[in-house]
Amino acid sequence: MASTATAGAAHAAKPQESLLQRILKRPITATFIAIALGFAVAAVLLAVAGYDPVASFAALFEGVFSKPKYISNTIIKASPIILTGISVAFAFKTGMFNIGAEGQYVAGAVCAVLVGSTLDLPMVLQVPVVILAGIAGGAAIGAITGFLKARFGIHEVITAIMLNWTMLYLNNFVVNSEMFHRPSSTSSIPVNPSSYTMILPEWKLSDQGLETLRNVPWLYDFLVKADVNIAFIVAILVAIAIWFVLYRSKLGFELRAVGFNRDAAEFAGMPVERNTALAMVIAGGISGLAGALMITGIQPHCISTLAAFENYGFNGFSVALIAGSSPIGCIFAGLLFGGLLYGGTSVQMAVGAPTDIINIMIGTIVFFVALARVVTLVAERLKKRSAERAQIAAATPDAQEANHA
Repeated sequence: MASTATAGAAHAAKPQESLLQRILKRPITATFIAIALGFAVAAVLLAVAGYDPVASFAALFEGVFSKPKYISNTIIKASPIILTGISVAFAFKTGMFNIGAEGQYVAGAVCAVLVGSTLDLPMVLQVPVVILAGIAGGAAIGAITGFLKARFGIHEVITAIMLNWTMLYLNNFVVNSEMFHRPSSTSSIPVNPSSYTMILPEWKLSDQGLETLRNVPWLYDFLVKADVNIAFIVAILVAIAIWFVLYRSKLGFELRAVGFNRDAAEFAGMPVERNTALAMVIAGGISGLAGALMITGIQPHCISTLAAFENYGFNGFSVALIAGSSPIGCIFAGLLFGGLLYGGTSVQMAVGAPTDIINIMIGTIVFFVALARVVTLVAERLKKRSAERAQIAAATPDAQEANHA
């Protein structure tokens, strides 16, 4: 009887998690808080600099959502960042730090130009060949990083950073080579039209296409006034495929096991070295795919001399961090990035605020996402305080009398 009463009191003293605590413990909560804080910091900086934050943010959202062509260009801007984000997120899940997504992206673009400008096959053959060439280029760079890590223990960050610069200068070498340089320009020759991956590229500009689309103004604005291509559709399919590989396949289980505990995976008989190299091959291939789709899907369908990185790979790193290394989450995080980058130009045109404010906002969001652990600590602190209050309540005379009865 007494033991039953004691057990009942202990159960009564055990605190129940509140709705706030459960919300705070969700990873997505920290992401939304980080985004809100990023906008708050940007608002403060705009106000201090003498710009109206409300008008600035209104211009930002109008620059993304006010016209169909703005939405189209935002999606186009986001697509390669989504893919490089998936590349980085996949590597994270397998215990690898793919800071080399930028170089892999450049490698994919270079290989796509080399193949796409040399071959001129029927489109049904040309497009797959050019895209596969881009994937192979990115995968080759990832393979170098993965092999050196697996075989010699060389940290992937060091190798990847060196390969990023190697690919930048290789890009410039190809642009300036006699075979691929376009005269009187700083660009290479473009890929052949049979390589294009735009949606309805010829029909939408034909007399019949224009006449048809003019009857649907929003579709005309969405398709004709932007280089709409298949990259976003491919990015969604890749995100789903990578999620399936990671969480619904034996290979994904082994890759995650190696990333979680290399020694335990090796003790269990898993091929650790092979999986380490394979993880970077897959990650590199995804970034290379992003580079290839940029060449085949967007004007001018060529590579140009690079004085600095284009940051598609480095932005993918931020996308993966905001998404919590979720392949599906990278779709939404990439759209956020694409909207900020594309809509940011409207802020400058509308209120005169420098576009650097967008970079500050992005950096702030990433900074607070990196501090997501703080939100979890707040949830744990609230839970601890609830437990302490429950213990105090259980120790009151009334509670003791109830337990005695």
